[in-house]
Amino acid sequence: MNNHFRTECFPAIEPYDSGMLSLDETHTMYWEQSGNAQGIPVVFLHGGPGAGASPSHRRFFDPDHYRIIIYDQRGAGRSTPLGEIHNNTTPHLINDLEVLRQYLNIEKWLVFGGSWGSTLALAYGETHPERCLGFILRGIFLCRKREIDWFLYGLRHFFPEAWREFVAPLSATEQEQLLYAYYQRLMHPDPAVHMPAARAWSRYEGACSTLLPNPEIMQHFSDDTVALGLARMEAHYFSHNIFLPENYLLEQVQTLHEIPATIVQGRYDAVCPIISADDLHQAWPQAEYIIVDQAGHSAWEPGIQAELIRATEKFKTRLSI
Repeated sequence: MNNHFRTECFPAIEPYDSGMLSLDETHTMYWEQSGNAQGIPVVFLHGGPGAGASPSHRRFFDPDHYRIIIYDQRGAGRSTPLGEIHNNTTPHLINDLEVLRQYLNIEKWLVFGGSWGSTLALAYGETHPERCLGFILRGIFLCRKREIDWFLYGLRHFFPEAWREFVAPLSATEQEQLLYAYYQRLMHPDPAVHMPAARAWSRYEGACSTLLPNPEIMQHFSDDTVALGLARMEAHYFSHNIFLPENYLLEQVQTLHEIPATIVQGRYDAVCPIISADDLHQAWPQAEYIIVDQAGHSAWEPGIQAELIRATEKFKTRLSI
């Protein structure tokens, strides 16, 4: 099981460089670099869409070895405007990664992403495989219609209390069209309308993200910046089927077959059930596939965290520029 590899988070560090990068007339992207400026570049793709990145995400990577690039996708976190859906599509996000890569003068980078971050990593890699040194993917989400329906309705089979709380603000008729009903509230200009909806959506996802109840995770998902970015972006992207054809990511994955990859999946991931990771591995058998038996969805599940850090450690010896 490669037990000689480190499995604990690295110590907290501060960025050596950060800034705001103008993307268009509407959007400005927050970005930062930490670790070794001469090291292997690795880019962290946060989940959601819309969840934003945090300082703790730097700790997956050895700062002596990696040049750690973390950023907030348009509409999320410290990027502005928060929750903005105008000019916000998967092709925009793919292009933003290229804008950032070129701005930082990086030829190729390791791509690390979980949940929606795995979706975006695949979409980016399939568009620009020549720019990818490798992939570390967690909690696979292929954003197919049945996966979106599962998130909205299927989760009640495992988390009925959380689902009841999620749908409580809605009428019985609206509960039959959850995505539409929430979309209307989340896009309402009045914070008195959109913020309660955003908090309810985000807390629902947080409550379903771990194998066992986790107050720290719930506190994170209850933060208003996280809640608004996450809920608005997810409702927007889900309403438009992530702006890609159904099953597109699986059908194009052969373009990545020659690039090293590790897939880490929680056996009891309720948010992004393991069938999607299994489908991905069947289509990408060259990728290393690790199932963590005692884990749900979150990257901070102890077993998942350990495997992600083990993967970044193994990639230190797998990669050369």
